[in-house]
Amino acid sequence: MPGYDFLYSIDNGVALITLNRPEVLNALTLEIYAQLRDLFEELRYDDAVKAVVITGAGRAFCSGGDVHKIIGAVLERDMLGHLEFCRMTGHLVRNMRLLPKPIIAAINGLAAGAGAVMALACDLRVMAEDARIAFLFTRVGLTGADMGAAFLLPRLVGQGRALELLLLGDDVDAPTAERYGLVNKLAPKEQVLPAAREWAERLAHGPTHAIGMTKTLVSNEWAMDVVSAVEAEAQAQALMMMGEDHRAFYEAFKEKRKPDFKGR
Repeated sequence: MPGYDFLYSIDNGVALITLNRPEVLNALTLEIYAQLRDLFEELRYDDAVKAVVITGAGRAFCSGGDVHKIIGAVLERDMLGHLEFCRMTGHLVRNMRLLPKPIIAAINGLAAGAGAVMALACDLRVMAEDARIAFLFTRVGLTGADMGAAFLLPRLVGQGRALELLLLGDDVDAPTAERYGLVNKLAPKEQVLPAAREWAERLAHGPTHAIGMTKTLVSNEWAMDVVSAVEAEAQAQALMMMGEDHRAFYEAFKEKRKPDFKGR
């Protein structure tokens, strides 16, 4: 699509983002960061998109920030310039987490640094059997707490395992990533994108408002006590029970047919 430094398409309710710099393992530039940040905000208001898949061209998912186009360039900035860059990368993750639509990572190959955090910021992850993930920030003299990694990773794998991954920065192979709970599903490399699309299309054709509410509550309830969480779920469920999709289920159940969900 014009204006993007990556491939972007919409089909059957699913937006597909393909990072497309295979010659440098889909390393991110300042422009790509900004474009992804803004796209995930715009997707909140795009009714044609019900779910998102993000993957990489060639043999990698994303190797992180481009050494020359980001690291070299940002090192020339002053302190405020560094902070501006770090906030921009964090706002990409913020917009992914705030998007009330499911995002699925099709990890077709290496996901390192910022690429690993982008995969982490997705809701579901399908990983190639020969792929690797590395939160390698400490290996380059930076904190492992980057782009929200120290917030997201313990919630996925537990604090002890998260500290192992963030402090050591070691490569994690696919079987280990699955065992840690870092990814949801492993697949042969050629089946990673089809598997991710299958999940995305299933979600896109489901009760999308209820799915979005589920994502929102799962994210929000980390900051709640149990009383607040139960009350938030009660209010949300009462709204869903008055929605058209729940009634569509009931009518379809009575008529012994599949419900036709409209996302309302």
